[in-house]
Amino acid sequence: YVYSAPNVQGEIPNGNSSITGNFTLDEAKDLANILKAGALPAPTTIVEDVVIGPTLGKVARDQGMTSIIAGLAIVILFMIAYYAKGGLVANVALFFNVFFILGILAQLSASLTLPGIAGIVLTIGMSIDANVLIFERIKEELRNGAGIKQAISSGYSKAYSSIIDANVTTFITGLILYTLGQGPVKGFAITLMIGIACSFFSAVFITRVIVEWMSRKKGDQTNISFSNPFSSNLLSNLNINFLANRKKAYAFSIAFILIGMVALFTNGLTLGVDFKGGRSYVVSFNEAIPPTELKIGLTEHFDNQGTEVKTFGADNIVKITTSYLIEDVSDEADVKVKDALIKGLTESANLTFNSTDGDPGPGEFIISSSSKVGATIADDIKNSSYESAVFALICIFLYILIRFRKWQFGLGAIVALFHDTLFVISAFAIVGWFGVVYEVDQVFVAAILTIIGYSINDTVVVFDRIRENLGIKSGSEMVKVFNESLNGTISRTMITSLTTLIVVIILFLFGGAVLKGFSFALLVGITVGTYSSIFIATPTVLDFYRKRGAKTAKAVNA
Repeated sequence: YVYSAPNVQGEIPNGNSSITGNFTLDEAKDLANILKAGALPAPTTIVEDVVIGPTLGKVARDQGMTSIIAGLAIVILFMIAYYAKGGLVANVALFFNVFFILGILAQLSASLTLPGIAGIVLTIGMSIDANVLIFERIKEELRNGAGIKQAISSGYSKAYSSIIDANVTTFITGLILYTLGQGPVKGFAITLMIGIACSFFSAVFITRVIVEWMSRKKGDQTNISFSNPFSSNLLSNLNINFLANRKKAYAFSIAFILIGMVALFTNGLTLGVDFKGGRSYVVSFNEAIPPTELKIGLTEHFDNQGTEVKTFGADNIVKITTSYLIEDVSDEADVKVKDALIKGLTESANLTFNSTDGDPGPGEFIISSSSKVGATIADDIKNSSYESAVFALICIFLYILIRFRKWQFGLGAIVALFHDTLFVISAFAIVGWFGVVYEVDQVFVAAILTIIGYSINDTVVVFDRIRENLGIKSGSEMVKVFNESLNGTISRTMITSLTTLIVVIILFLFGGAVLKGFSFALLVGITVGTYSSIFIATPTVLDFYRKRGAKTAKAVNA
């Protein structure tokens, strides 16, 4: 039982400190008596411990901020280039969005971790989605001959349903991540949920106020515009028969996933200490050191117990993972493992350990960060990750079923989500064949669940248009309605995917080694999520609709 959990607000001089808060006199006395009572009722054992040196922490922070600034700048330029003055309005909302997110995090006294920064970067890409949905609807109304005021009113009202469904499904993913996730995953989930809420508010309220004001000022399109000569008819009036190619898409997906499964069972995936338990150390050198050379010396000092050594970002930084003495929870075990690490590196590379903070000098190495996850807590993390994925799929299926009132839509969404998850895992296994190894850890699980949220976001927008068109054109041929819906939403799909991919590519390039696996998973996941919403989810709904229609026809004939 935790009686109190105070936060450290500054340096603790001479070992003297005090606990402050909104206590009543009786509460303060009770807490003082508990502290005076001596030892806690049960002993404490450290089962998970993470230490990051100031140098590595600064590098990670700088890389995260670079990703945020670069992603923000490119998205801003793209929106202005594509949507003209409407893009300028969306950018104002984007600034409000980032301001709100940082303000709420500051109010919550939240620590901004690297996964948390990744959540903000991803939110920047995804927050544009609501504005894209609205602007594309407005452009559609304008092409149909509506006046600017009527187009704005109809555009917002027709986009509401898609925006709400897309945001709710992604928020469900974030909520499950927060509830069942641990450590950095919780930080990512918090920023993701806050970002979704803020982006919804910014798009629905802030942009509408600005757009309404600009349109009323002159009453025509001279003061507000949502396109330029290049983008006005781009991706509009398309008539692509997407569904005619669905069997080819099925074959491609099955082939890729089968190759991935072969790679998975042949080489497997590299599990991080989060999932298998152990200790990991990030060690920095003054010059490049071959990992193989270090592994030979370290394996001997770690009693031949599961030691991995690999380059971590730069050539002069390595990540060392070992299961040596992981079952021993005593403080002496931590000291013994660290001593073995230092001795192994000293002897194998003929270097000197520098225990001070800062960069290593010539012939020196430093331990930039370390982490320990006990075997028990690793099992807990693994189980919570499985539970997160299962609960996310169940909740999303139920939401789609309730919203669309047809089980075919729910089934189509789940098939696409399973497809996307297997596709990403297959991609990890296949690149592992070529020597590109990314660890599967809590952050990877966060990436998978984010992909689930993004993919369902994309799929729901298409489904919403299908539902709308089925109501308007109930007598039309089913394939025609589905194709028209895909053609009608393709501009939004491509623009949202492009803006999000731009941000993820920046995260992959500048986010540092810690987020390489995370950003690679998102890179593959967002690409395949866009593909699956068109070629997997929608065709699946169509095929099961047809089967149901065939069964109904047989029953009538009988």
